Amino acid sequence: MPSTDYSARHLTVLEGLEAVRKRPGMYIGSTDSRGLMHCLWELIDNSVDESVAGHGDDITVTVYPDGSVEVADSGRGVPIDIEPRTGLTGVELVFTKLHAGGKFGAGSYATSGGLHGVGASVVNALSERVDVEVDRENKTWAMSFHRGEPGLFHDTEGPSPTSQFEPFVKRSELRVIGTVKKGVTGTRVRFWPDPQIFGKKSIFAAAELTQRARQTAFLVPKLSIHVDDLTGDQPQRTTFSASGGLTEFLEYLAPDRPVVGPWHFSGEGEFQETVPVLDATGKLESQDVVRNTHVDVVVQWGTGYDTVARSFVNIIQTPKGGTHQQGFEQGLVKTLRAEIEKNGRKLKVGKDKVEKDDIFAGMTAIVAVRVPEPQFEGQTKEVLGTPGVKAIVQSVISAGLAAKLSSIKREDKAASALLQEKIVAEMKTRLSARALKETQRRKTALESSTLPTKLVDCRSKETEGSELFIVEGDSALGTAKLARDSEHQALLPIRGKILNTQKASLQDMLDNAECAAIIQVIGAGSGRTFDVSAARYGKVIIMSDADVDGAHIRTLLLTLFFRYMRPLVEAGRVYAAVPPLHRVVVNNRGKAPQELVYTYSEDELVTVLAELKKAGKTYQEPLQRYKGLGEMDADQLAETTMSRNKRTLRRVRVSDAEAASQVFELLMGSEVAPRRDFIVSGPGLSRERIDA
Repeated sequence: MPSTDYSARHLTVLEGLEAVRKRPGMYIGSTDSRGLMHCLWELIDNSVDESVAGHGDDITVTVYPDGSVEVADSGRGVPIDIEPRTGLTGVELVFTKLHAGGKFGAGSYATSGGLHGVGASVVNALSERVDVEVDRENKTWAMSFHRGEPGLFHDTEGPSPTSQFEPFVKRSELRVIGTVKKGVTGTRVRFWPDPQIFGKKSIFAAAELTQRARQTAFLVPKLSIHVDDLTGDQPQRTTFSASGGLTEFLEYLAPDRPVVGPWHFSGEGEFQETVPVLDATGKLESQDVVRNTHVDVVVQWGTGYDTVARSFVNIIQTPKGGTHQQGFEQGLVKTLRAEIEKNGRKLKVGKDKVEKDDIFAGMTAIVAVRVPEPQFEGQTKEVLGTPGVKAIVQSVISAGLAAKLSSIKREDKAASALLQEKIVAEMKTRLSARALKETQRRKTALESSTLPTKLVDCRSKETEGSELFIVEGDSALGTAKLARDSEHQALLPIRGKILNTQKASLQDMLDNAECAAIIQVIGAGSGRTFDVSAARYGKVIIMSDADVDGAHIRTLLLTLFFRYMRPLVEAGRVYAAVPPLHRVVVNNRGKAPQELVYTYSEDELVTVLAELKKAGKTYQEPLQRYKGLGEMDADQLAETTMSRNKRTLRRVRVSDAEAASQVFELLMGSEVAPRRDFIVSGPGLSRERIDA
């Protein structure tokens, strides 16, 4: 019999949250693991805001085996009193009403990461269950929610989202479940993501959580963040705390040794903007307000050529930049360009102009601003849009950098000269590379094509829809020729394992025949001169064997793309083919033809065989285990790996390539000690066995 305990009050509570469940991507970006992590960031950022405001210096994030996560802090605790206009307690208001919170200019927070009042309520709307506990007034108060609706869970064996749920009908109850010592305050929020919203493959990424916790500890020096992982056999606690602030963070981020810096610039300024402000009656009224912005920047230039730039607004990372990053870039470029032009004769610059890329080569920088009520582009807060911040950051950078460049101190004068020489050298390298590229383009236009003879090109000349398969070995090439769609699919064989570009110099990479062939075939250049719009193929697909050597070759190729053709990876045009591991021939009854089943992992094979046994079907033994692509015939390769209608491709993201590069640095780099520690700590290994 259907439940009848559903009142109009429930519709009132869920009215705003249903919009979140209908369009979750608008609030958290996506419903995969990235969106799941964003829910966690929302809760962590609320706790960090409390710490930044001077309330509590300890945050604990606990990951449970049942897929739930809890965020606990020692802040003031979510208000428990009744909000007069809605008649709801502060806890219910924050977790069930969109755009409700203490960060709309009421004076509770000078600066904060939570701005829109939707963080906690969005997490609640997208969770199967949320438990909130608040320590205030010597008591522990509690309230639970089921998909945004307040009520009681009748747990029998510990908290679970599948426990019997009884919604409140007449009015909600903020229960007292315990007592705390005088002066103890804090909030604990545990949530179980809703499987109706998030896919089965959506999981909390331990690496991202660790990175975010470490980053936050750097940005808030007095804060300690504990990450408790209870998902393994043994509970693990990792604590992050840093006293060095941005300078220590820069040292951690820098990929190379410093040549100039680190230089720390800080300052503040004011700008005026017209914003709606809540008056005494709770209505919005437009007023001109003066905003004070504090700027902190640390920057250094290293021995390498990679650029690492991170920007933050009120502890929130803005990966896509915004007005604060624009101000930093303009202040840096304008000041250094003017200084180099002033010393142009000594530096032998001539009439050439320094560009932003010349200045940013080898630079590591962190830009952090604190702004009251910043304007972000969207709830995911990836881009700062407040216009007034740009001029303030530019002014702080210009003044600080000009003071460094004109300083009469011996170390500052030496660093200034070294930096200018490095930038001019970068400029001359860029101009030389451009001249060489133009020469080669003219030569290619006048002479015959210089594409490698081993390239088996496709007939289509259109980039859109065309694919380049990088194939391991000549044996696989022969089969792939017969399996491909010759109109749109091109093949480039490589012999064995290409050069380790992680440690090789640029010249060594260009001198390597396999690396040069790949760059030449793609046709978009390499390094800083790479032009993704000139790439000859829409997709580049790495097709290697499904074994250890194949994975090694794939890692080497990913490292090449990550270091010298990164825009191609960032554009999502690099893929890895997924060839099968096993071929199962199912015997059908009577004259029915045999059925072929391909599996792509050991677990999948076990599942398929169990399903066949359950269905009473037999299969030919021994099972075929593919050791390489060359063992397949053309039909099998086309059906499983190359046909657009049936194949599976894995798109490579920048984070994938970066992780591969880091692992390769560990396993194949010049530093022996980390590799030895990694091997010794591996399962089943001991120092005695290795020495033996």
